[in-house]
Amino acid sequence: MKISPQRQAGRICVLGVDPAAAGPTGYGVVESDGRHCRMLRFGTLTASAKMPIPARLREIHRLVTRLLKEFSPDAMAVESVFTALNMKTALELAEVRGVVLLAAAERNIPVHSYAPREVKASVAGYGHATKQQMQLMVRAMLRMTCTPEPADAADALAVALCHVYAEQARAQIARATSAAAALLGHGRRAPARLVHAR
Repeated sequence: MKISPQRQAGRICVLGVDPAAAGPTGYGVVESDGRHCRMLRFGTLTASAKMPIPARLREIHRLVTRLLKEFSPDAMAVESVFTALNMKTALELAEVRGVVLLAAAERNIPVHSYAPREVKASVAGYGHATKQQMQLMVRAMLRMTCTPEPADAADALAVALCHVYAEQARAQIARATSAAAALLGHGRRAPARLVHAR
């Protein structure tokens, strides 16, 4: 699904990617104006199981490169490798993440990684939320008219939302710190000068 990539100044655009070792690699582009978020595009790349791994990695790299070129996001958010995976699956997933990170590096796009539980806690308020719960929360937060399918695409949108919320939290902390420093600065008084009587 697609919405026009045009955006006004002061808004943040994030490309979320949910890499997959064997199944579809999900992607989602989210834009925020600081108060509301909206979806610009989401979907998956499904490669044939018979496709050689190098060719599959090339296709994923091409897809991410096209998205970066079209939307010029301010950042990319990628789900990190799940530590409970077996060694073979973890290595295959690392290869997919590698080409995703390469595409971002080639366009100087900053990349931020988030653990699956961190994404679920940020979006659903619960680190063990189900796929269906995540889909429903993503739909509500992005005010979408339909539930994002498949779940891999919804997960990518969730990763993008997680980064948007993390950036907003960091901005709020920075503003609060700056305001506190300004108050402390105004509260300081110049040292009194001693006047000696003649």
